[in-house]
Amino acid sequence: MIMRGALVDPVMASAPSGLWRDALRRLRRNRLAMIGVACMTLFFAAAILAPVIAPYASNDMSGPSLSGPSAAHLFGTDLLGRDVFSRVLYGAQISLFVGVFAVVLALIIGTTFGAIAGGYGGRVDGIIMRATDVLLSIPTILLAIGIVTWLGQGLPQLVLAIAVGYAPVFARLLRGSLLALREADYVIAARTIGGSNSRILMRHMLPNALTPLIVQATLVLATAIIDIAGLGFLGLGPADPRTPEWGTMLVDARRFMQTAPHIVFFIGGAIVISAIGFNLLGDGLRESLDPKLKR
Repeated sequence: MIMRGALVDPVMASAPSGLWRDALRRLRRNRLAMIGVACMTLFFAAAILAPVIAPYASNDMSGPSLSGPSAAHLFGTDLLGRDVFSRVLYGAQISLFVGVFAVVLALIIGTTFGAIAGGYGGRVDGIIMRATDVLLSIPTILLAIGIVTWLGQGLPQLVLAIAVGYAPVFARLLRGSLLALREADYVIAARTIGGSNSRILMRHMLPNALTPLIVQATLVLATAIIDIAGLGFLGLGPADPRTPEWGTMLVDARRFMQTAPHIVFFIGGAIVISAIGFNLLGDGLRESLDPKLKR
C-alpha cells in the first residue's frame, strides 16, 4: 500500500502541470493562434517601444502637409505635417493602457459579483443576475457613451466606461461556471467535512472556474480596442485633441480620403491587426483549454 501511494501521489501532483503543458502544445500547433500571437507581439512592441522606435515626437510638425509615404515618413504625414507612423506607435500606447486597465477592472468587478452570485446563490444571486441582465441589455458602446458623457472626457473615464460595459459578461460567465461546480465530487466532499462556504469557494471552486475567464478576457480586449477607437471617433476620446489616439486620428483623416487615403489605411490597419491578434489568440486558447476540442 505504501508503494502504491508513493506511485500515485506524484502522478496526481503532476496532473495540473501536465494539463497546462498539453494545452500549450496544442496552442503551438494552431497556426491561426500563432498568427494572433505575432499580431499581439507587434502591438505590444509598438506600444512599449514607441519612444525608442518613433522617429519623431507625436506632435512634431516634421514634414510637409499630407505627404505620402517616403523614407523620411514611412506612413506619410497628416494635415499639420506630423509623422503618421510616430503617431500610430504612440496611439498603440493609449489603446494598450486603456484596454488592459479596462479589462482588468472589468475582471475584478465581474468576478467579485459573479463569485458572490454563483457561490452563495439564493436571493443575492437573483438580485445580482437581474442587475446583470439590465446591463447586458444595453449595447456596450452606448453604455460607454453615456458614462463618458456623464463623467467627462479623459483616459480614466474611458477605462471606467469600458470596464462597466464588460463586467457583466465576466460576472455571468463565472456564475455559470460556479453553478456547474457546486455538485462536483470534490466540492461535495469539502462540504461534507465541514468546510465553510467561503473556504470552499476560494480554495476549491474559483481556481477551477478561471480558465473560461482567461479566454474571455483575451476576446474582450480585442473588442475593447475597437470600442476605444469608436469612442475617439465619436469625439469622446482624450480631452486633448492633439493626443495621438487612433479613433481621434481617424476623425481628422476622414476629410482627406480622396487626397490622402494612406492616413486612414495605416491607422485603420493598426486597429484591425491588433483586434484580429487578440481574437485569434482567444479562439486558440479556447480550443487548447477545452478537453472536448483536443486534436
